[in-house]
Amino acid sequence: GNRLLVYDTSDGTLLQPLKGHKDTVYCVAYAKDGKRFASGSADKSVIIWTSKLEGILKYTHNDAIQCVSYNPITHQLASCSSSDFGLWSPEQKSVSKHKSSSKIICCSWTNDGQYLALGMFNGIISIRNKNGEEKVKIERPGGSLSPIWSICWNPSSRWESFWMNRENEDAEDVIVNRYFQEIPSTLKSAVYSSQGSEAEEEEPEEEDNSPRDDNLEERNDILAVADWGQKISFYQLSGKQIGKDRALNFDPCCISYFTKGEYILLGGSDKQVSLFTKDGVRLGTVGEQNSWVWTCQVKPDSNYVVVGCQDGTISFYQLIFSTVHGLYKDRYAYRDSMTDVIVQHLITEQKVRIKCKELVKKIAIYRNRLAIQLPEKILIYELYSEDSSDMHYRVKEKIIKKFECNLLVVCANHIILCQEKRLQCLSFSGVKEREWQMESLIRYIKVIGGPPGREGLLVGLKNGQILKIFVDNLFAIILLKQATAVRCLDMSASRKKLAVVDENDTCLVYDIDTKELLFQEPNANSVAWNTQCEDMLCFSGGGYLNIKASTFPVHRQKLQGFVVGYNGSKIFCLHVFSISAVEVPQVTGGTCPLSALARRTRSGKPGPLLVFSNKGKGGGRTRMKSLGDGEELVLRKYMFLFVVLPQDFLGSGDPKETKMLITKQADWARNIKEPKAAVEMYISAGEHVKAIEICGDHGWVDMLIDIARKLDKAEREPLLLCATYLKKLDSPGYAAETYLKMGDLKSLVQLHVETQRWDEAFALGEKHPEFKDDIYVPYAQWLAENDRFEEAQKAFHKAGRQREAVQVLEQLTNNAVAESRFNDAAYYYWMLSMQCLDIAQDPAQKDMMLGKFHHFQRLAELYHGYHAIHRHTEDPFSVHRPETLFNISRFLLHSLPKDTPLGISKVKILFTLAKQSKALGAYRLARHAYDKLRGLYIPARFQKSIELGTLTIRAKPFHDSEELVPLCYRCSTNNPLLNNLGNVCINCRQPFIFSASSYDVLHLVEFYLGEGITDEEAISLIDLEVPRPKQDNRQQEIANSSSQILRLVETKDSMGDEDPFTAKLSFEQGGSEFVPVVVSRLVLRSMSRRDVLIKRWPPPLRWQYFRSLLPDASITMCPSCFQMFHSEDYELLVLQHGCCPYCRRCKDDPGP
Repeated sequence: GNRLLVYDTSDGTLLQPLKGHKDTVYCVAYAKDGKRFASGSADKSVIIWTSKLEGILKYTHNDAIQCVSYNPITHQLASCSSSDFGLWSPEQKSVSKHKSSSKIICCSWTNDGQYLALGMFNGIISIRNKNGEEKVKIERPGGSLSPIWSICWNPSSRWESFWMNRENEDAEDVIVNRYFQEIPSTLKSAVYSSQGSEAEEEEPEEEDNSPRDDNLEERNDILAVADWGQKISFYQLSGKQIGKDRALNFDPCCISYFTKGEYILLGGSDKQVSLFTKDGVRLGTVGEQNSWVWTCQVKPDSNYVVVGCQDGTISFYQLIFSTVHGLYKDRYAYRDSMTDVIVQHLITEQKVRIKCKELVKKIAIYRNRLAIQLPEKILIYELYSEDSSDMHYRVKEKIIKKFECNLLVVCANHIILCQEKRLQCLSFSGVKEREWQMESLIRYIKVIGGPPGREGLLVGLKNGQILKIFVDNLFAIILLKQATAVRCLDMSASRKKLAVVDENDTCLVYDIDTKELLFQEPNANSVAWNTQCEDMLCFSGGGYLNIKASTFPVHRQKLQGFVVGYNGSKIFCLHVFSISAVEVPQVTGGTCPLSALARRTRSGKPGPLLVFSNKGKGGGRTRMKSLGDGEELVLRKYMFLFVVLPQDFLGSGDPKETKMLITKQADWARNIKEPKAAVEMYISAGEHVKAIEICGDHGWVDMLIDIARKLDKAEREPLLLCATYLKKLDSPGYAAETYLKMGDLKSLVQLHVETQRWDEAFALGEKHPEFKDDIYVPYAQWLAENDRFEEAQKAFHKAGRQREAVQVLEQLTNNAVAESRFNDAAYYYWMLSMQCLDIAQDPAQKDMMLGKFHHFQRLAELYHGYHAIHRHTEDPFSVHRPETLFNISRFLLHSLPKDTPLGISKVKILFTLAKQSKALGAYRLARHAYDKLRGLYIPARFQKSIELGTLTIRAKPFHDSEELVPLCYRCSTNNPLLNNLGNVCINCRQPFIFSASSYDVLHLVEFYLGEGITDEEAISLIDLEVPRPKQDNRQQEIANSSSQILRLVETKDSMGDEDPFTAKLSFEQGGSEFVPVVVSRLVLRSMSRRDVLIKRWPPPLRWQYFRSLLPDASITMCPSCFQMFHSEDYELLVLQHGCCPYCRRCKDDPGP
């Protein structure tokens, strides 16, 4: 069209259409600073707009504008038409124009803004300087048969050396061992590919800071050219072609580089946008369209792509590039530039690059093996030598076959493919040797070593099962089974312990032999055992690196990323796309001298004892003799030196004195601000309370829980103090562990309630019902404080607080009515009625509660129906059919008591009744409704419509359409639309039963059980299913937990013997009292269960029984609220809302 449309990319909304052109707009281009953009049109004009969407300049050419482009440096605008091109700059008012030998289709400026490339219809590329003078002319082989449809300069000017090195490379892919596959990353709808070449050592690139030279031969600008000879080619600024043409097999219409020049987008007649490498290797499809793609652009400095098509659609994609890598001990391999593999030695920092010509899909590395999966093959590399620092790889085998797998693992002589639940073992020649089928999806797999050809694999499944598989054994060994899915796992060096990270980010450590859970730690996303130390492991998560040695507390330090390996004192961590080695000291700075001194002390001979005390940087020496009675004096002096524990010198001293001395030394350490040493001494002296107080005051959670775990459960005072401090320090999990150890369940409940850990509290309440009140009452109050009143009411009810539950419901109901939310009011009234019915089981309150139950049930029915009337009169559109609104208004008019419930308007009911009656042909009823409205106060907005309706109804006949007259299914009497008796038959007084959605009268008759017949006996009699040979009415009931559905299908032989129930429908004519239908055991036995619907009310109410009298319709009854519906209406409403429209019971919830 001739308008320029400006969209917001965040949500796709149209900000503003810009008018200015008189014919179709062909092109648009933004300046690099985003302050201006230009548009060119078939009306031969160019308009320059500001970022505020205001036009500031317009100039014309002699022909239609084909393309426009802004100079990235000077913001000079180039506009090209069929016969010439113009250059406009903000500094000059005029536009300098230059003739062209052919139609210009596309144009592009170099990065420094010195040169402009023009692509022409005759297959020529003309490179001009910024003054318009031609410097280079490139002729494509196809000539006029290969129009240059799109060109683009690479934003990065440093690819020349890369191109020169790639020309004759024939390398395959490279991989790294420990299988560590894809951290989330994939194109929205894209797949990539790659090829290979020989590995070569990668040297660091030097920055080129030399100034740009005017000599074109020395410039590094790369021009990508897409022509309709279905080829893409690359040229230097000098006009020299780089490499060979690459075939596309479609007509390209647009080409665009990513901001850093590493990828190319290409779209055209193949109706899709494809991603290519910077050297023209296709990686995959970004998005498929329904018509030709005419333009595609990349958002600057991001991975967002916008695509425009022939059919007018604009698509916006985000590209996410994945990390494909692998690790084995100190060798790490990862994918680079999508088609290369780099192997890095983490110790020596050496790197080797394996360049490929296809997409690298998977990488795996193990010992001296490296496997790389490409789209159509798998390449296996090996090291040239056994040297641990050797980085020269050579191709060992090629498996020329396409594989689809989630995970890839390489062993000494085999390739392991993971395909969802299946593992396949292939030889290096591609022959499948073995296959294992798992019970669940495979989430993690790792090679744990072994002899060549007999390696072991560790496999973690989604169902929590962990298995060990040997490559040469068909049977998997189940190590253990846990309740949660496996995310990461590792086995200790001696293969006696197993560390697992589950889907709840918890690190669990098991003893493999006993299957015992040794310990667990929270906030973990990956875990690794130390390959040299049996009892050391590390795990990462939450921005921290955690190191645990044996049973000691966890040491934590800040670190971003994932732990992928732990070898000696080095921990390997992966962060985004890079891996780093973190040095972790195995001892503290003061451990070595103290350890040496302790050894010297223990090995010293009886007699003179030398003790050294270091003061600052200098040292001093004190000689003391420990002979006979002098031992006490030595200890007193040494206590103040505070170097080693005094018990080292006690020999056979008195234990009480030993405890006293240690306590004094701890007091002294506390006074000189050495709290950690004081804690250790207090623990040694058995003064746990003092140790706990110090830990609590300093916030040392790890030490507190360590003390609590070592204490005996009989020591209640220190345990209670521990739990109190842990609760204050926001460690409810450890506090709960301490309370459990004490057996103090009440304090545990209070802890869960105070910390709002409701799930744990509920689980405890299920096991110990005596705490139900302590849990649900605070929970209900918390819900009410957070405006979750419906859940609060249920919680009060569950806690046995009926009064509070009713109060919450009454408040909700009053609010709903006041806010005109009548559908909610109906729901709350129904809940109130069921609450009253529950309370009515108490004999003392039975009569009063049953009265309230029936009252609230009636109000719920009224508000449920009135909701549709209110929405019809307030909203501009109605979702209900006229027949439904007509039935609802009649139902309400006959059901309303003398005192109209709060919020219900008789004016709206009568207005709706009059309007729908007139539309459906019930003119007599409409006239009655208009007459009634004359006696009511009418809002101003209804007055005109009512006055007009009152006049026009006089022109209609004074009768009602017979199609609208309701029929009584008991006595077959046609009832008037306006019934003075209400919703009952005027002849037999039988109450009508209405559908809760359409409010039609249902073909049901309620019957009562004869004297002495219980509900259980009645059910057993009806369930006998006595066959009736001459009755061919086929009836079908589908009963399940979500609904009770009655279906009746009439056949041609529907006239059988007389039904005993039909005889019971007769009554004495002329009577004014209602005579209910009472059935005997004989009649019950004649009934079919498929004909009967039962409202199974809880005590103290009796069940209600209904018999269907028509075989041509089906009825559904909600098993929760016992409301009746036409089956089709009920199924549609449940499909729309996901629940019963009356009581909001979800379809999957079990019945009452």
